[in-house]
Amino acid sequence: MQVNISGITTFHVYNLAMQMQQLGLLKTYYTALPASRTPGISNEKVKRIPILLGPIYLARKLGLGSMEMALEKPARDLFKRWLAANITSCDVFHSLSGFGLSAFPLVKNKYNAATICDRGSTHILFQDEILQEEHKLWGIPYKRIDPEIIDAEISEYETCDLITVPSKFVHDTFLAKGVPPNKLAVIPYGVDLDTFHPLDKTDKVFRAIYVGQISLRKGIPYLLQAFANINLPGFELQMIGKLAVELKDFFRNNKGNCIYLGPKPRAELYQWYSGASVFVIASIEEGLATVIAQAMACGLPVVATRNTGAEELITDGVEGFIVSPRDPAALQEKVLYLYKNPDIRLQMAHAALEKVKRLGGWDDYGNRIATTYQNICDKNKMNPEDRRHPNSER
Repeated sequence: MQVNISGITTFHVYNLAMQMQQLGLLKTYYTALPASRTPGISNEKVKRIPILLGPIYLARKLGLGSMEMALEKPARDLFKRWLAANITSCDVFHSLSGFGLSAFPLVKNKYNAATICDRGSTHILFQDEILQEEHKLWGIPYKRIDPEIIDAEISEYETCDLITVPSKFVHDTFLAKGVPPNKLAVIPYGVDLDTFHPLDKTDKVFRAIYVGQISLRKGIPYLLQAFANINLPGFELQMIGKLAVELKDFFRNNKGNCIYLGPKPRAELYQWYSGASVFVIASIEEGLATVIAQAMACGLPVVATRNTGAEELITDGVEGFIVSPRDPAALQEKVLYLYKNPDIRLQMAHAALEKVKRLGGWDDYGNRIATTYQNICDKNKMNPEDRRHPNSER
């Protein structure tokens, strides 16, 4: 079985390509990342077009947020055209959502390949609706997702053989939008256990920590509300991540006692996790927050909203707590419970670390994906004529 994988930038697709190479299944990884961003993957197995991301990275480095956003659409469009022009034979073609529509019928009709659409977030219509709703709640202007992008993604959902999603939360948003359950596979992401590991805590401060973008999508206003009036001895709230333009004024006016540290290099995050007591995340929409597994691998219990996909990693009351979105009182209650009950916090911390170890890092993810590939290839061999794209000539 030969697998082609496509992802314009990192996300989890790089880890997927690494896993498929490790299992001897990777034929070609299509990306816009430079070689320095794909360590460990043989150059012979990578087709890349790094020039697409150069201007975006430069605009980001210069703090030109509006220019960065303006460059993203043409980069996406060019990558899609380049991918369709360069795709080669395979048994499975696995593409990050938003990029595979032109290539899917090509590999189906020409190579009888199985096509996988990898959606890392909720159904795109659900995502657009809940983000619009959230911006309205806080009186912050929202730029709707481009209708062309929405139409293309929905066409991908319809065209592909299978949609992989990282959590039941995401799965349920697809069901709610009419996607049949037999077209969905829930396969949670892994975590790099070599990079993320616990260090001994060096102080007695009870530190609640959040790592990720500082944005409405991540529920930051609810985190700020939850801890705005807490003034307890030895208690801190730390936030690490890039501050979204949309939230700059709100964050400046409402951050209260929050200690904002800005972005930190990924390779250093384990040190910050290890210095904390609990990880807290209040997202209103995402697929499966990879920071949850990172924090658990560093020995932290987690307090997370249901809309983070946390139920794939956490049993409520064992490795942490799962609360409803948009509920700052529940976030505060669970964190303060751990502050007041250090023995229980230590039990949950141990359970979190052991849970992540049992899941096996990215290896479990890779094995489950490989099994999914094999199953769909076997099904396709049994019904080869059903594979033909409806617009192809018979």
